[in-house]
Amino acid sequence: MMTDPIADMLTRIRNAVSVERPNVEMPVSKVKRGVAEVLKREGFIWDYSTEQAEPVNQLHIDLKYGPSGEQIIRHIKRVSKPGCRVYSSAKDLRPILNGLGISILSTSRGVMSDREARQQKVGGEVLCEVW
Repeated sequence: MMTDPIADMLTRIRNAVSVERPNVEMPVSKVKRGVAEVLKREGFIWDYSTEQAEPVNQLHIDLKYGPSGEQIIRHIKRVSKPGCRVYSSAKDLRPILNGLGISILSTSRGVMSDREARQQKVGGEVLCEVW
């Protein structure tokens, strides 16, 4: 039994990037699909898709690398954990690395980046940080 599926997703991405794999697969959920959508919108991955599989459907993420093979995702860290949830209002969200990185939030309007949350003036649970 897995107690933190989001941390598992981030660890799979971190490990795949460290060995320069072109893609990574994991069990799918709505929140994981939302995190993948934010990573795609912000330019950290090429694309993602869901695939039918047994016993559970899979989320397939195509990782992105620079022209000479450098990592686009250099750091990906879980912020809010099952034992210690971290919430933030829209006015308390600060840019990560002066705008070079993002925070991914789970809000009442869905999963979104910190930039989108500030624009829509909505806060929520800070899931992770990426740069």
